[in-house]
Amino acid sequence: MGNREYKPTLAQIRTFVTIAEQKHFVSAAAKLGISQPSLSQALASLENGLGIQLIERSTRRVIVTPTGEALLPYAKATLDAADAFVTQSRGALGELAGPLNIGIIPTIAPYILPALLTGFEEQFPELEPRIVENQTEVLLGMLRDGQIDLAVLATPVNVSGVSELPLYDEPFVAVTHNDNPLAGRTDLTLDALEDLNLLLLDDGHCLRDQIVELCKIAAVHRPASAESVTRASSLTTVVQLVVADMGSTLIPSSAVATELTRPGVAAATFAEGVDAKRTVGLVYRSSSQRASEFEQLGKLVTSAFEQAQEAGKHLLPR
Repeated sequence: MGNREYKPTLAQIRTFVTIAEQKHFVSAAAKLGISQPSLSQALASLENGLGIQLIERSTRRVIVTPTGEALLPYAKATLDAADAFVTQSRGALGELAGPLNIGIIPTIAPYILPALLTGFEEQFPELEPRIVENQTEVLLGMLRDGQIDLAVLATPVNVSGVSELPLYDEPFVAVTHNDNPLAGRTDLTLDALEDLNLLLLDDGHCLRDQIVELCKIAAVHRPASAESVTRASSLTTVVQLVVADMGSTLIPSSAVATELTRPGVAAATFAEGVDAKRTVGLVYRSSSQRASEFEQLGKLVTSAFEQAQEAGKHLLPR
């Protein structure tokens, strides 16, 4: 039975959270920068003080007990609050400062990062951004586990325990070979997707899912001849396939300045009023106490997007 007077330390709570995330004592000790005996002792002290088992240990694996799973969100919320307290105590009230782990999906990161990092340097010189690029599901898992503080991705994500801050709507631009009859058009409808022989990113990329959803909305059959033998994990690769006249694709408008400078490709845009776009937003744990700071970061993300979009306007048909 636990000691009712017992108060766990932040170090003990952090030990529990890290073990639960890593599912491995050696990895957890390495992440915390302590020895494995110290890690085990901290966990044992926490469990003894509470009078409950949080982690099951075996020679082969680590299992979080049902009680541990139930308490894990509260442990993470405690650490979030403590981190926010430290940030505020350093005189960073209302300011972004110190280490910040930011997740960004691959169809956003390459195109907004130059302006975003410049914005950080100019407006928040004490911020230490650490960028993690990965797919949406991976970033959401890292967010839940406390490995990143927030993520920039396509919204909504509709995940419990996560707050969303929509930032901007980003239109899609069709990319075709120069010889394609649709090249240079400014009046595309969703029905035009039937004629584009779309090349898409590999499974796991939300941009792929968004384009497939557009096809469903338009009741368009998506040809699979080229895609069935092609696996692309980046927009750059997909556009190179368009250069080779293997098909066409859709890219977000922030990618135009980077991806449409290659000879052999042309752009086509959708008619006004056609809902061919994605919403980009900022997501963070609902337990985080830094919502006001993240709103400031969101403004910088939006500004970086606007700069990237403006840089590609001259490459679009008029």
